[in-house]
Amino acid sequence: MKKIILDLCGGTGAWSKPYRDNGYDVQNITIPEYDVRTYRLPREPVYGILAAPPCTMFSDARTNAKTPRDLRGGMEIVQACLNIIYQLQYRTKSDQQKYPPLKFWALENPWYGRLKWFLGNPKFTFNPWEFGDAYKKKTALWGYFNEPIKTHKEISQVLTDEQIKKHKTNSQQLPKFDYIRSKDIHPEQFGKLDRQARRSITPQGFALAFYKANQ
Repeated sequence: MKKIILDLCGGTGAWSKPYRDNGYDVQNITIPEYDVRTYRLPREPVYGILAAPPCTMFSDARTNAKTPRDLRGGMEIVQACLNIIYQLQYRTKSDQQKYPPLKFWALENPWYGRLKWFLGNPKFTFNPWEFGDAYKKKTALWGYFNEPIKTHKEISQVLTDEQIKKHKTNSQQLPKFDYIRSKDIHPEQFGKLDRQARRSITPQGFALAFYKANQ
């Protein structure tokens, strides 16, 4: 039986792609097909969970939004993800069981946001460049998982001096993520995603490192 991975609010499925590529049964629970608030859990054991609830209402970059910030609405999605995690963790086989039913679970959101107000400090933080992807976006992870090993210690190992300068002025254009065009990651959606949506996609280097640490 294949190991089941639930990719909650998974979007294009970039975070779970390494699992799918290596034979796991990845179930992408994302709108419009699935809504985490109404999703019914599989009866089979679930091996791991990746969760990336929308950061729209939590982001500190939300400065010119046309609608008011709705933290309660944002937390509704987060709480739905956590409830799925909790329901699966309740599935212990005995009172003497020392290991949790889930091998791992992780919930992702930008570091510069307000989800920390509710979940506290994250377990792990990273920038995409620390895993070889040539851009900056400090990201936080909460959960129960093995920490992925960062592959780069200095941003100069990934970006040129000119790119670093442009990043500091927030004028660096988003690098092209050629892997998004893969047939395995919904290529029909690529042209419909704006720059902000593409930036929300889990970077390939991190996704692979996370998989290696949590198989």
